[in-house]
Amino acid sequence: MSEQQMNVESFNLDHTKVKAPYVRLAGVKVGDNGDQIHKYDMRICQPNQAHMEMPALHSLEHLMAELSRNHTNKVVDISPMGCQTGFYIALINHDDYDDVLELLRKTLEDILVAEEVPACNEMQCGWAASHSLEGAQQVAREFLAKRDEWRSVFA
Repeated sequence: MSEQQMNVESFNLDHTKVKAPYVRLAGVKVGDNGDQIHKYDMRICQPNQAHMEMPALHSLEHLMAELSRNHTNKVVDISPMGCQTGFYIALINHDDYDDVLELLRKTLEDILVAEEVPACNEMQCGWAASHSLEGAQQVAREFLAKRDEWRSVFA
């Protein structure tokens, strides 16, 4: 493995030493006007051992993006990881880790009772055929069941 520091924070994380599930602060960026973007790594699956299937991940993305904003106006973005093991959550001017965990809990509980995936149609989504509400709810249920592990990043 390379000892060289990479520009992307997660490329510097030793994925063989983390223990999913967890939620960790992955970085803070400060804008020219002093605004701060806090980026969290919400790791759902153990890297290189498991991953979310695309329809479930895609629906979870839609659901979290829409429903999280019912609980705060600080969400800038919720983005799936290309490796399909989790999401990045970016919040503006919000550095309260406990509150972030509470936001995730509330959002995931909302997902469990959702009756449809928001914007799951060809007009609002670039691949509307690739969704699974049931899959997203199963991922949310499993992540919530391990809530007591969210704070621990390394085994």
